[in-house]
Amino acid sequence: MKKYLLLFFVILASALPAAMIAGTFLKSRAEAQPLQEGAGGKPRPEYSIQAIRYASAEDEVAGLVMGAPKGEKINIAMVVWLIRGGGRNILFDSGYHRDTFLKYFPSTEYIRPDEAVSLAGVKPEEVTDIVITHSHWDHIGGIDLFPKAVVWIQKEEYRYYTGDAWQPGGNHGGIDPEDVQQLVKLNTEKRVHLVDGDNVEIFPGIRAYTGARHTYASQYLRVEGNPTFVLASDNCYLYRNMAEHKASATFSDADQPGNIKNQARMIELAGSADRVVPGHDVLQFQRFPTQGRIAKIK
Repeated sequence: MKKYLLLFFVILASALPAAMIAGTFLKSRAEAQPLQEGAGGKPRPEYSIQAIRYASAEDEVAGLVMGAPKGEKINIAMVVWLIRGGGRNILFDSGYHRDTFLKYFPSTEYIRPDEAVSLAGVKPEEVTDIVITHSHWDHIGGIDLFPKAVVWIQKEEYRYYTGDAWQPGGNHGGIDPEDVQQLVKLNTEKRVHLVDGDNVEIFPGIRAYTGARHTYASQYLRVEGNPTFVLASDNCYLYRNMAEHKASATFSDADQPGNIKNQARMIELAGSADRVVPGHDVLQFQRFPTQGRIAKIK
């Protein structure tokens, strides 16, 4: 009986076009293992994401939502995001701690970002990676608080703010020279990884995107999973930016249409505006389950 079954399958295979067999095989593989597989057939991690508020501050809406009426104030959250999975503890942005900005930027309920991350159960030395969205002081200023972390930053962001920004005609508004020096120091210690461009997978299931131009070459992240989320940082300050189709502050006024376009792209990448997490909106601590300073995004 086995001999006749074998003969039947040989005849069947010879009668079918090769392309049909290949197509059927590929379809069955896709149905069995849909996009959750990484290189070498290994399953992608299912990451957890937590928003960690290390301070609060008052700001003017018109400085966050371009074109908003002047005079309206809002309470904003100063946040880092902790992404865990695949053996990594990844920080998305690093906060700040230098005395210059503790004095310059009035905030309330401030604790140092490394102490805030410890509240989520991760010690500073256990942070494996820090993805820096952009070089403003409140996002890059804590990279020296996590002694074993590799820093991921866009190649063009690194190049501009360690060079051209400080030359005649350069723009280094919001960039702290001490942060730049620390970034260069970490690079000499082989602890900086330069991300080269848009739509780059930097960890299995986590991709970096550019185009919003909050700074010279800012980036945001898509964290694949069930469900998928986009972490926008300052490329989208508030949920209100998306709702009103208004830009966050950008490197130049000419970049504002591109910022609005990328907010739409973020929604598409996440599958829903509800799964795009803005950089400073306190609503993320109301929309997601929150205990103390920590919101569980997923």
